[in-house]
Amino acid sequence: MSLPANTWELDFYSRPLLDENGKKRWEVLICTSDGSFQWQRFCPADSVNSIWLKTALSDALAAAGEANSSAPKRLRCWRSSMRTMVQRAAEGVGLEMVPSRRCYALVEWLQQREASIYPEMEGHLNGPLAPPPQPLQSTPLPLPEAVRGDSWGWASLPAASLAEASEWPMDFSGLVPLPNTEAEAMVPGVRLFSSSRALALAGWLSGLEPVRLEVCGQQLVLEAGLEDRWLVSDLQNGEAESAQQALMAARQEAGGLQFLAVQSGPDATEFAGFWLLRDLPDV
Repeated sequence: MSLPANTWELDFYSRPLLDENGKKRWEVLICTSDGSFQWQRFCPADSVNSIWLKTALSDALAAAGEANSSAPKRLRCWRSSMRTMVQRAAEGVGLEMVPSRRCYALVEWLQQREASIYPEMEGHLNGPLAPPPQPLQSTPLPLPEAVRGDSWGWASLPAASLAEASEWPMDFSGLVPLPNTEAEAMVPGVRLFSSSRALALAGWLSGLEPVRLEVCGQQLVLEAGLEDRWLVSDLQNGEAESAQQALMAARQEAGGLQFLAVQSGPDATEFAGFWLLRDLPDV
């Protein structure tokens, strides 16, 4: 099944701040996937290791208990360079680490801190910073034959209808809090159909940690996990252009919301799987 709502999202990384010795300040940010619990702590530059992070996680768990926030069993980590360190620390406190960019609440929180918190702090690095190196995008892999389904189709839903998604019948799901957007804003998505293997397809996709849909040239691509890319389908010229425009409109008007659904057929009213996705920058 999908990860529970109280799954934690974690970022442990340097910030645009210098300490009194001229070294980058490191910080751990932890929040729930619904944003209801947030926890932060700065780390001395000479203590950036899994031992320090394990202690920080223990303290965060204690703080969550005091705040009556449900204890998680898993946490998502979206920086591949920190994966090993985070995994060791998480295992030390009995948490499963899930490599995933489905850290939408965390990314929004980090963006807020970069815009309004760090600039007001001592040691802030003024002026434009060199952007982090962008990893080379891998060639998207075709979906495995066993889970390709029979067909697929474009779809769109008003943002208001997605507020009721938690009440829809579905076997696998990945719902996220909706960003502030107009109720009538249209959210684009893709429906995958399989008359005999819908549940297997949904289960396989659930394990991928789907992140966002992209149109790359003449291809519809599903980004997932930390850097996985899967080819959903080749597109015709006009189809690719229309899809690109719909995704761009959602980025501007609906907080980048998208959806991915798996059903037994076009007329089905139940979902074998349904995921809300968001096209947010990899900060």
